[in-house]
Amino acid sequence: MPNPNFRPRQFDLIAFDWDGTLFDSTAIITRCIQRAVVDVGGKEPTAEAASYVIGMALMQALAHAAPDVPVEKYKALGERYRHHYAAHQNDLILFEGVLPMLAELKARHHWLTVATGKSRMGLNEALHDVELKGAFDGSRTADETAGKPSPLMLQELMREFGAEPERTLMIGDTTHDLQMALNAGCASVAVSYGAHEPSAFHALKPLYVAHSVAELRHWLLENA
Repeated sequence: MPNPNFRPRQFDLIAFDWDGTLFDSTAIITRCIQRAVVDVGGKEPTAEAASYVIGMALMQALAHAAPDVPVEKYKALGERYRHHYAAHQNDLILFEGVLPMLAELKARHHWLTVATGKSRMGLNEALHDVELKGAFDGSRTADETAGKPSPLMLQELMREFGAEPERTLMIGDTTHDLQMALNAGCASVAVSYGAHEPSAFHALKPLYVAHSVAELRHWLLENA
């Protein structure tokens, strides 16, 4: 664990969303949601509606994307989503430039963490990638805390590392990420290459909107 007395430029703790921020998975998740809804007899949501819920806890997301699916079918809906997602899991990759960016931030003694709407099982499977061994100091998932935009994930990470809200930065691709940061009293940075349209970000006051991993890396090394 980095020396807590060594204080980087502005932020001690940096929390990353996973899907659509570090992992190039938005299109596949969107399609899996659409297929799952149809499988249980619901009307296929538009790509916009399906991508909007990325980042929420799974059942919250599926219920929002499929308002015509009755509650008694939610379990089956979740199972069908997991079925489709598992079929494509090996197709998912990190965005180009993510690994060297993480290595540079770690060398500067930031605490690097993940705050994601994925399940603990799903995140652990992704983190088993040999290239990600040791990349993160901690993580929280929606099924072990609370789904976004609840601040609980960030609050637990801050408590774990003794980080103050004003020295904690959340990075994500959705309004759910940015709202979670606001709710936790933290700063945020948005990326425009994920699930949500960047036109919705301004009202949530991110410090910066990056249009590529390269832009994100540059901003972090200059400002974080």
